[in-house]
Amino acid sequence: MPSQADEPPRPEPTAVVLDLDKPVPEALRGAVLALGNFDGVHRGHAELAHRAASLAGELGSRPAAFTFEPHPRSVFRPDEPVFRLTAPQLKLELLAEAGLPQVFVLPFDRDIAAIPAERFVDDLLIGRLGATGLVCGYDFHFGKGRTGSPEMLQAHGLAAGIPVAVVPPFSWKGEPVSSTLIRTALETGDVARAAEFLGRPWLVRGLIAHGDKRGRELGYPTANMQLARDCRLRHGIYAVRMKIDGIWHDGVASFGRRPTFDDGAPRLETFVFDFSGDLYGQRVDVAFVDWLRGEEKFDTLEALIAQMDADSARARDILAKTPAFLP
Repeated sequence: MPSQADEPPRPEPTAVVLDLDKPVPEALRGAVLALGNFDGVHRGHAELAHRAASLAGELGSRPAAFTFEPHPRSVFRPDEPVFRLTAPQLKLELLAEAGLPQVFVLPFDRDIAAIPAERFVDDLLIGRLGATGLVCGYDFHFGKGRTGSPEMLQAHGLAAGIPVAVVPPFSWKGEPVSSTLIRTALETGDVARAAEFLGRPWLVRGLIAHGDKRGRELGYPTANMQLARDCRLRHGIYAVRMKIDGIWHDGVASFGRRPTFDDGAPRLETFVFDFSGDLYGQRVDVAFVDWLRGEEKFDTLEALIAQMDADSARARDILAKTPAFLP
């Protein structure tokens, strides 16, 4: 039986992919735009969303997000891709949860990067999108050479007669929240710390694929997923929850190269407690709740199974003490 109940209904996201060669429909114009990359949609991003919703309420408008895809670093440094915290579709859903169900997505490439900052504000944000207000973080930079700044946004907003709110650094428990901080936590396996700054467990989404069926022979059949190539989560064993058909189930997962067997490409293998069913071909979410241990090589299958038994017992104990509903 699943250990998690159904989650409350979530707002449906609407993505508007911008084409600079086509006009924006009038019905989509006039929003208060929260600007940013929003990777992770963490507590700091939630503060931007709150400010945009508040400003929209004052103006009798509506809030929306304005973001870029792909991440600019993947364009300029493709050989050193950034560790993305949220895939594009998941980012849309999390922005909707944060209060920004409408998201304008600007496909990012070198031509977009070459647009002067002044044109970006006057022609795109204010002109084409008809923004009634703008909200950005204190460190938001944009336009050719990243010369655009919050101060420049405020100056151009003043000239156009629209308010621009700049959100200062957002701290949680005394530390400024940032996507970089969260990535660092995940790279060390500290998923609990990452969750503190995200405001919820870190999630991955993927398609369940056939593996080598070795888990069945060991008494631990697993659901196998390939994570993004840029994923730098520390290899190891984690207490997790998997969302299957809208319901969260407790489990234990291994992310790594399986050194006892093949030392192959990194793969996420999740054993879902007290579950039976065919998951092949299903797209599921996995939420990382806590770190258990690092990846190890075992000399015998008996030693590996004994450790898996211990891992499962510890994961069950941790998850039993973790709130049933994800934020």
